[in-house]
Amino acid sequence: MRTLYVIAHPEATHHLDDVVGGWHDSSLTPAGAEAAAAIATALRDAVPDGSEVELYSSDLRRASQTAEAVAGRFGIKPVLDRRLREKSYGVAEGRPQAWLDQRFVPPPAVGDRMGHEEGVEGAETKTAFATRVYAAMDDILRSPCEHQIISTHGFALTFVVAAWIKMPIASLGYVNLRAPSGSITTLREDDFFHNRQVVSLGDVRHLEP
Repeated sequence: MRTLYVIAHPEATHHLDDVVGGWHDSSLTPAGAEAAAAIATALRDAVPDGSEVELYSSDLRRASQTAEAVAGRFGIKPVLDRRLREKSYGVAEGRPQAWLDQRFVPPPAVGDRMGHEEGVEGAETKTAFATRVYAAMDDILRSPCEHQIISTHGFALTFVVAAWIKMPIASLGYVNLRAPSGSITTLREDDFFHNRQVVSLGDVRHLEP
């Protein structure tokens, strides 16, 4: 039985500064670092002792710092993969969120939502974003390891889960799964039917006082 634990990194400096995240390389805040420690503890409790564990992470600092906290509890090193990054917002990254809001062109209610251009130079389309996350997931799932941990970002998590359940990229135009910062999403495949379950989405119980 394979289990994946998908982390949406906790609070980072771009959240507090109200600037666009994307590929802007923000760091965890002190509160985010505390949440990362809680995530690490929750995952250590969830994975049976003696199990082989693999850890993959976006190479952006806020995700890799989260992964390092987890790695310390398991005595392993994270594999950094830029394909697990958040969506790129091109020239908007690191700018005030209000700057992006004034220029952002929302996708149409009907029509080409996957190839939609958002009015910001260099921003990824949803197709480009999903395609790279799917490619990363293909490589991760080639490993037979039964316990895998992925540290990524809130929007990227949608495509991690969609890739897990083998949803075609062309069907993703209206899909947006909500997972709070610092949450853990648990995915599981059974050994008999090989059904792929979404056991929990955006669980934050480990962050409760």
